[in-house]
Amino acid sequence: MAISQFPKSPNAVHPEQPSAVGSRNSIVQEGRNKISEAGLILEETTQKVLNEVEQKLPEEVLARLDVMGGLKEKLYNYINQTYVNMFNRYTVTMEDEFIKKVRDFVDKEEAKGLARYTPRELVELLDKIGGGDKFNTGEIEKSMVNMFGHLQGHIQRGMNDLENETNAILRQKTDVGAFIRGENAYAILKCVFKDNEFRPKYVYDVKLSINILDSELISPIYHYQVTVESLLKDAIQKHIQELIDRQIEELKEELVDQGAKELSGSEVMFEKIKKVENFTDDIKDDEKSKRYTILAKKFLDKIEGLRAQIDLEDYDPLNIRENIKHIIDEENIRNRGYNTAVNAITSILDTSKLGYQVCDNMKNARVCLIREYEEIDKQVLPDERYDIKLAFYDQNQLREMVREYDRQMDAFTREIHMLADVTEAHYQSSKRFRSLKDFDDLSKRLMSRDWLRKKEAEKLDGAYVATEDIGDFYNENSFVEKNNRTYEDRIKYLKNKIKRNKDLLQKMHGYQNPIERVVLDERINFVSKRFHEFTYQVNPHHIQPGLILDMNVTTIKRKLFMLKGMANMLNEFLYGVSRGFQDAAFAQFKRRRSTVRSDIDQSFSLPDNKDNIFEMAYKQQAADASAGADIDIKGIVDMTPGAKAAKKKSSGLKEL
Repeated sequence: MAISQFPKSPNAVHPEQPSAVGSRNSIVQEGRNKISEAGLILEETTQKVLNEVEQKLPEEVLARLDVMGGLKEKLYNYINQTYVNMFNRYTVTMEDEFIKKVRDFVDKEEAKGLARYTPRELVELLDKIGGGDKFNTGEIEKSMVNMFGHLQGHIQRGMNDLENETNAILRQKTDVGAFIRGENAYAILKCVFKDNEFRPKYVYDVKLSINILDSELISPIYHYQVTVESLLKDAIQKHIQELIDRQIEELKEELVDQGAKELSGSEVMFEKIKKVENFTDDIKDDEKSKRYTILAKKFLDKIEGLRAQIDLEDYDPLNIRENIKHIIDEENIRNRGYNTAVNAITSILDTSKLGYQVCDNMKNARVCLIREYEEIDKQVLPDERYDIKLAFYDQNQLREMVREYDRQMDAFTREIHMLADVTEAHYQSSKRFRSLKDFDDLSKRLMSRDWLRKKEAEKLDGAYVATEDIGDFYNENSFVEKNNRTYEDRIKYLKNKIKRNKDLLQKMHGYQNPIERVVLDERINFVSKRFHEFTYQVNPHHIQPGLILDMNVTTIKRKLFMLKGMANMLNEFLYGVSRGFQDAAFAQFKRRRSTVRSDIDQSFSLPDNKDNIFEMAYKQQAADASAGADIDIKGIVDMTPGAKAAKKKSSGLKEL
């Protein structure tokens, strides 16, 4: 009977058939003779031990040992017993461990199958302990989503870094694109690559300013001294906008059910505008006004002017305003956004091995200064360094910054014009009597006194343009330029004027350095350096309220270590604090209703079909107003789930 290649069933009992019950052989051996293999090992081991003994012991000792049987047979028997014991112990141990592994594996597989079913007694026990709504899978699902989200984020950032490095290698040049990715390029206020003034051949100085608007921040930022009233009004406004969006979605679905044409982007905007008056109004003095539906007027009056601190003399824990302030402080609305931004940038710097020795976090001013080194003298600092300024500016701060920037620009304009006048006076004073060195000298010789007198009058009236100023102009009278000063033309004009002063001194003195030229050169160099530093800054006319990230990076041209590190840090920071630019035209797509599931949030509790408390308040107020004054309020949508919507006379689009 041929031995099958498959294992025998438990009913097969045989001492020699492979894998049969009671068999000495296993199918895994594939026909090997274990007895001969064991004999070969024993014979080889015995011979080695015997050779070692015969070489070490003298002949007379060996003769005495070879009594009552040969030495080889004794060694063979001893090694045979030892080998068998060792093999048996190994077999038993291996089988025990294997059985444990199999048992654990079976337990896990059975647990997987059993986990699909929840015993009824367990549900009753949970309900007796804390109610069905206290025990649900929401938190576990959130944890799983967070874990996978973090994993996906790490993978995505790694791919982005690889993409940036690849693009930089393919470009074979260093530019703004090496610093920030294309999807965040809109946030750049100013990015300048320039050669270092001390080592221009080997080192870059890079300045980058990023402006993250208030509307783009994931967590909104408020100034420390903002009033509690403003915080509450902002929260109420956001909730009103959410209610309006919800009603617009109901209106869209109603139009789809009726087979009507969907609303366009402009029509949605107008519908939102028309629904604003359903939730608020401009009547501030009436307590029954719609604006006081969520929060009564008496509460807003109590907290009027209340800021971050209350004087100890006026503090009373039983007052209404103190308790309202305590509730707002518990929510941490005032500090949440700014703390998130600071934590984001510092944690990224730590994890990306970009250390810093200085972190000056001025919390009340909403400004954080981070520098890699404590020293600020550029001459002693290394060629790989950075400093960061993270600040939040509102409209009032920007207004003051704009006023100061205009004052500084006017001061530089006057100073450079005065410097040009002094240089021109020095040039005229150095001429000899009746000398001929330029066009003005020739015109004085050839032209009449009336022509010269007319020219001087034009200079006084402002209608005359100097010869050196022809081609240099700046248009600052347009509406756009008046309200959004760029000063680009004026900066170009003033820089050209400084250059003309230097050329005029070179023309006058050549390589000679009299005291007059030394004094003028020192003044020109000083004004030129300060003016260059001033224009290197960000123009506050083009900063919008929000978070400003101002970075100064110095890096070696052939290494670019700091530049690459800060680029990765910046992209990750923007990913963490900003939701990015959102175009409303691309946000019109809505999920099909067939894919919207109402049972996606799993819970042991019964579904709650009650209306939102705020919408109920607005509906009740609208009903009271309609009953009392017979006012027909248009645009009201019934938000009750499952209730049949009332038939409307018209969608309201005809009123546009």
